Amino acid sequence: MYDYRHMTPEQRLEIIELRRSRGFPIHKPPHIEQGTGWYFITAACYEHRAHFTSPDDLKALETRILGTLADESVPCAGWVVLPNHYHALIHTQSLRDVGRTIGRVHGGTSRLANLRDQTPGRQVWYKFTDRKMRSERHYWATLHYIIRNPVKHGYVQEPEDWPWSSVHELISGNGREWLRELANNYPLGEYGEGWDNFEAPH
Repeated sequence: MYDYRHMTPEQRLEIIELRRSRGFPIHKPPHIEQGTGWYFITAACYEHRAHFTSPDDLKALETRILGTLADESVPCAGWVVLPNHYHALIHTQSLRDVGRTIGRVHGGTSRLANLRDQTPGRQVWYKFTDRKMRSERHYWATLHYIIRNPVKHGYVQEPEDWPWSSVHELISGNGREWLRELANNYPLGEYGEGWDNFEAPH
């Protein structure tokens, strides 16, 4: 999302022309309707800033995300919340509906963060990115990626050490052996390299 700032003028012109030729928005992630299915959603704080660092902040963000998804009857197979971004694996018929749902999450949590920091009007969130699951293997690898994300970013040694994640529900429902089998059957390798650091996964 932010590589544009580090590009040369020629590289910027090239990427703008590419986006324009595909009918994409020039300066934000595109959301192309691809029909009903499971989608990997990523949303990051503006300029990677960690606005949700305390346990109370992380819990409030998690509660707002899950509560809003439940209110909108959006199934969520997995999620993780970190200080400057979150991931969710959701099922939807329309990315337009997802946009409205995420808008509610971001609007509410932005108000709370800005009230806390006494920074009215500050931009807390950037846009969100989406990737539709292409296969059953893609789905399970993505779920594995989500629950291992706090380990990837160096917050904890094991996924279950991070409180703000669906890993605890998954272990409770399926057992620890299920988690080991998930890791063995769907190794991540380089999954996410090049876009997990808040670049669009398209």
